[in-house]
Amino acid sequence: MNPIHLSHVSLTLPGKTLLRDVTVTLSGRRIGLIGRNGSGKTTLLRLIAGLIAPSAGSLRLGEIDPFTNRKAALSRIGILFQNPDHQILFPTVEEELAFGLTQMGTPQPQALARARDHLAAHNRAAWAKMAVSTLSHGQKQWLCLQAVLLMGPETLLLDEPFAALDLPTATRLRRQLQALPQRLVIIAHRPEDLLDCDQLLWLEAGEVQGFGPPASVLPAFTAEMARQGAEDEV
Repeated sequence: MNPIHLSHVSLTLPGKTLLRDVTVTLSGRRIGLIGRNGSGKTTLLRLIAGLIAPSAGSLRLGEIDPFTNRKAALSRIGILFQNPDHQILFPTVEEELAFGLTQMGTPQPQALARARDHLAAHNRAAWAKMAVSTLSHGQKQWLCLQAVLLMGPETLLLDEPFAALDLPTATRLRRQLQALPQRLVIIAHRPEDLLDCDQLLWLEAGEVQGFGPPASVLPAFTAEMARQGAEDEV
């Protein structure tokens, strides 16, 4: 798998710095992003996906810049947003599944056929013509994940994939994600969801606060969150 290199990456919007001088190499198979709300985690995922460009510094997936070389990035990396309604574009399940394939150059009839075959392989052939609006939150998230996987990326970026899911649905999704061969870069708030990661990146106010294996990063993170929580109670 191609490593993700970030060198002195910053992102500044008018009146606000979202990321500041982030320099890390993400090379593990399972990578966790942790930090308080507003610390820059989602912004970093969007940068890695090539959806936005840094204000300073450089970001490379292997040898490519995901922002300037969008076509190459599509075959390397996929992103799953926290809210599937922010990701879904088409009215029917088969159209949503086929969209990424057409973006990569597959003719639409073939893309739709592959979408239907994919649904059948997952015992969901009856979903093909279903309106996406009739699906539950968990079903929509499954659809978005399958649409990304059909594009064959080597890395998946997951923004709090277990948020808003009930326990059985979260358990099924966790099991599916653990079985995937792709590299996963995952934002999660529960430390137990990150114990099997190879690397953890802890962001605080847009800066790297810690980076390394969970055994070294999680204790410092949980202690700091407990300290801040105690201060909030005063």
